[in-house]
Amino acid sequence: MTLSAVPSGSSSEAQSHSGGLSRRIGLSSAVALNMMDMIGVGPFLTLPLVIAAAGSRFAVWAWLLGAFIAVCDGLVCAELGAAFPRAGGSYAFLRQIYGEDGAGRWISFLYVWQLSFSAPLSIASGCIGLATFLAYIWPPLAAQPFAALPQLHGTNLVAAATCILVTSLLYRNLTSITRMAWVLFAGVLLTLAGVIVSGFVNGARHGLIDSGSVGVWPFSHLAAGPSGTLLSALAQATMITCYDYWGYYNICFLGSEVKRPEKTIPRAILISIAVVATLYVTMNLAVLPSLGAVSSAAAKASVQSRLSLVAEIAQSAFGRVAGQTLAALILWSAFASVFSLLLGYSRVPYAAARDGNYFSGLAAVHARHGFPHRSLIALGLVATCFCFFSLSQVITLLVVIRIVLQFLLQQAGVIWLRFKQPNLPRPFRIPLYPLPPLAAIAGFLFILAYRPNPLRELGAAAAIAASGTVIYMIRARGRGDWPFVSAGQSDTGKP
Repeated sequence: MTLSAVPSGSSSEAQSHSGGLSRRIGLSSAVALNMMDMIGVGPFLTLPLVIAAAGSRFAVWAWLLGAFIAVCDGLVCAELGAAFPRAGGSYAFLRQIYGEDGAGRWISFLYVWQLSFSAPLSIASGCIGLATFLAYIWPPLAAQPFAALPQLHGTNLVAAATCILVTSLLYRNLTSITRMAWVLFAGVLLTLAGVIVSGFVNGARHGLIDSGSVGVWPFSHLAAGPSGTLLSALAQATMITCYDYWGYYNICFLGSEVKRPEKTIPRAILISIAVVATLYVTMNLAVLPSLGAVSSAAAKASVQSRLSLVAEIAQSAFGRVAGQTLAALILWSAFASVFSLLLGYSRVPYAAARDGNYFSGLAAVHARHGFPHRSLIALGLVATCFCFFSLSQVITLLVVIRIVLQFLLQQAGVIWLRFKQPNLPRPFRIPLYPLPPLAAIAGFLFILAYRPNPLRELGAAAAIAASGTVIYMIRARGRGDWPFVSAGQSDTGKP
């Protein structure tokens, strides 16, 4: 497929239906943007953690269960994205589902409020992972440059510089960005291929797998499902794999910039999940023989040690140059992920501000290039600040916040919307409805209920929801929005 993009001078009619943004993204570009978001430094960092959580026997189950949850939730995003192809993705979905001028204003505000924390954290985690992996190639980077600031490492400075660089690269029109995305995407695919080939070659060379077959040893364990005593371990491992799969909905954030969104958005979501799930499971089967021996030690290893494991497999298989080359490719993949994350998330505060449901200064569109430049800069600056924090517990906090304040609301919402508006035009309808949204709800509740110490992160999610509610109510009272006036009298055009 070729890159589908329209010239920068698209028709005014197209722009009027997309909030001032031009529809320039075709199917191939949409899939590439999704997959870049999904495949960053995450799987290379978390692969030994999944093994440590579930054990080598059940690690594959965690990847398969994570893929199943992603497919079920992806179908929800596909139906909503095709029905409401607008900038902001989940923000637009939640506001439409629960009432544009009613409770939907509050719920969608909460979503943007939590995204103001979770999106920069996601972006910063990618930058920190990239910088930490760079320290594998150049170890002095992990040193402390200032004795008076022992918590500050060179990796923090590199992470912040990476975030600023990505922000500057995105400060341009979307046509040039999609061309750049294809170059980054090629590196992402090459990285995964390198990890998979290195795993199989290393396993065969050291007698860890049968040279006459492709990793036959894992399949002898797939027949035995997890027992009740392993539910907590499986929930923790599945939480990590869900984090690695997330990003299939990235194209929904760019809904106002997608060509033929009623077809492109569902196809891009399902294609990206299918391809990435296949690659992740294959990668797991390839490297598990080499990582299995260190699975019990992976949980106790430092971040740097965990990051170096995948590169060391390549080094063991092909030599030191190969290990450093794979590390460099993982840097490329991490950079591409940060690029895609910031691109997609920057459209959410813009969409909310344009609707008068967030801080009005973020609604500005660049006069020449036609992109939400203030929203982009705001998220980039906050993410840069988060680059000076530790990666500790970031994944867990992100997952719990997103499940509670985004995914469960959408999955329940798509069922409610079917009941409330059965005649709403739906270019894409969830097959086997309502089983997929119910299965996604069950999967996320399983993660929340069975993972160790769930109340800590749930408390953080509750604090974000409470603070966002207070801010919304103060703004709503001054503006005369819901619930201080009836839904029909709410003025959505206020600044």
